[in-house]
Amino acid sequence: MQGERTLAGRYTIGRRIGRGGMAEVYGATDERLGRRVAVKLLHTNLASETEFRSRFRQEAQAAARMTHPTIVRVFDAGEDTFVRHDGFEVVIPYIVMEYIDGVQLRDLMSESHLSDEKISHYMAGLLTSLEYSHRAGVVHRDIKPGNVMVTREDQVKVTDFGIARAISDTAGTIAQTTAILGTASYFSPEQARGEQVDGRSDLYSAGVVLYEMLTDRVPFQGDSAVAVAYQHVTEPPVRPSSINPAVTPALDAVVLKALAKRREDRYQTAAEFRHDLLAAFNGVMPVYTQQAPVDETPTELFGPGPSAVDATESALNSMRNDDDRAPTAQRRPPAMWIWGAAALLAAVIIGVLVWVSLLPSDGQLPDASATVPQVVGLTKDEAIAAIEAEDLVAKVETQQSADIPIDQVISSNPPANSSVAFQSTVTITVSAGPSSINVPNVQGMSEADARAALEQAGLTLGAVTTSDSPSVPEGQVIRTEPGIGRPAAPGSAVDLFVSNGQVTLPDLEGMSLADAEEISGGLGLMIIRNPDASCVAEYGNPIIEQSIPPGKVSQGSQITLTFCSGDEVVETPEPTVDLPTDMPNPPGGNNGNNGNGNNGNGNG
Repeated sequence: MQGERTLAGRYTIGRRIGRGGMAEVYGATDERLGRRVAVKLLHTNLASETEFRSRFRQEAQAAARMTHPTIVRVFDAGEDTFVRHDGFEVVIPYIVMEYIDGVQLRDLMSESHLSDEKISHYMAGLLTSLEYSHRAGVVHRDIKPGNVMVTREDQVKVTDFGIARAISDTAGTIAQTTAILGTASYFSPEQARGEQVDGRSDLYSAGVVLYEMLTDRVPFQGDSAVAVAYQHVTEPPVRPSSINPAVTPALDAVVLKALAKRREDRYQTAAEFRHDLLAAFNGVMPVYTQQAPVDETPTELFGPGPSAVDATESALNSMRNDDDRAPTAQRRPPAMWIWGAAALLAAVIIGVLVWVSLLPSDGQLPDASATVPQVVGLTKDEAIAAIEAEDLVAKVETQQSADIPIDQVISSNPPANSSVAFQSTVTITVSAGPSSINVPNVQGMSEADARAALEQAGLTLGAVTTSDSPSVPEGQVIRTEPGIGRPAAPGSAVDLFVSNGQVTLPDLEGMSLADAEEISGGLGLMIIRNPDASCVAEYGNPIIEQSIPPGKVSQGSQITLTFCSGDEVVETPEPTVDLPTDMPNPPGGNNGNNGNGNNGNGNG
């Protein structure tokens, strides 16, 4: 687009603020409501597909019904006519969305490795948005860092709900789909196989995003989209900890469950995924890791192999075919080979007996590995000397401790009495003395779990206050004071603010529809518009009735906003009839025109 123009007679298009494989995004102004919006214009190669435009309208309508703080709102969608440089007109679908003052998660990930606190916060927001959308019956299908926005307030906003479905339903192959969406790196196995998808496909893609944030790389890479998709179906992912040793076993377990090939083996809901993930960041292993391991995850690309019936039929068919080859008789192996094998076996046994006789008198085999010594409780220098005496290499790390004296060893890795190869590295953690403690991330935990996490960190539970929250489930922690990650004195109290599962709804009557929807959407309520044609529409569509009265409302409640939408009734004047001038006057006066504009009364 060149210069500034008006879209649909309402949106003044400004500069381009982004572009991708399927659309370009422009900053714009909604002249009717006077607010800043973002307008996404789909590429002309997609606009030429009638089937796509139809599917696109349906999905945009579904996305527009979702209002949640973690989802970029869709205000409007439609089509407009553009004139190309060659003079031809083309119809372009567009979406009008909430303008987000922030950056893509992809850009934050490319700048530097994210801290555990950031990863936990961003993943919690992403999974919360998926929990809401799946409950509304909408599957995203294209979860990736490029579709996750992070505002200046560090809040997560997920965009492009429904668009991926319009594309995948009209594209014929993986290559065509990825040419538009941009990558197959975040595909689920069922997407790669072209099967029907559900919410668990989004959770797989979210698992890929988590894997990338932990390791700075996606689990599967290849020269083409088909090669990457094939790996999603057939190859098990490498444990994140083998790439980034800082990843804990608990996080390993969460990631590998999210990336299970079979949907039945993954997390079944976003809430379940989020709960285990937040617990893993606090060092809590998921419950399912205590169950017996499953033999192997199926990785069939084209379905199951031939059945026993197929093999039997194949054998019968081969028997029906004529075989002109001469039969061969089974012969016994020559006696020479039997005696030769026996002689070889005897030679091996004699050699082993001679080798054993030459061992030291105590009968012990020479050591092939070293044993990690017990160093916990020793000073740093004593521990290093003990480790090096076993032909091992010592590595020292420090940790703040209010209980253990400075320079005393707290732990070793591998632990004492472990058998390791010579010259292996043994990491010892040495006390650096008392200091402040960072408040652990207890967001999303129950009060009991938060108390346990605080006590484990060396802190105590302070006041517990219930508070409104549009997204955090009832009974779970919203925030702490001091805040998560902030320093606190050892043994000091940390106050918790726990969700009451409600929000406070104000009186919306008299507000414009746009303002009422913005407030309701910010509270996480599901909005239903109810235009009333029995009354005349007014500018801004002021609300005349709300289905839920002001006050405390349960999270995710459905609210109906009624506004007037009828046309103004214009009264039609009665027709006038010109009377002849020679009509006789009625008794008692002159009703005719006397030329001076006055009506006579019979008295002159």
